[in-house]
Amino acid sequence: QVQFVESGGGLVQPGESLRLSCAASGSIFNAYDMGWYRQAPGKQRDLVASITRRSAPIYADSVKGRFTISRDNAKRTVYLQMNSLTPEDTAVYYCNTVLYQRPWGQGTQVTVSS
Repeated sequence: QVQFVESGGGLVQPGESLRLSCAASGSIFNAYDMGWYRQAPGKQRDLVASITRRSAPIYADSVKGRFTISRDNAKRTVYLQMNSLTPEDTAVYYCNTVLYQRPWGQGTQVTVSS
């Protein structure tokens, strides 16, 4: 069974950057399109970026041009480079498959505040 461990979050000021990592256990990682999701307090969890098995990225309009998703299949890891962060990016960030999500990890908190 695939499990996910997210890391790299923190407290940053507006305009700064963070790089999130998601390590996946399980040998079938390479077979799935992967996504980064985020959930702000009181809001639903939304998909903000996804990447196909062959590393083609797709971004939500809210992060397009600022976030970059990538994956290293050999390391079974997905990354999210986040630049020009704004307070609206504050949320818990999770990774998971795009379809037929597996159990969610603990996520990593990103807080953007001056």
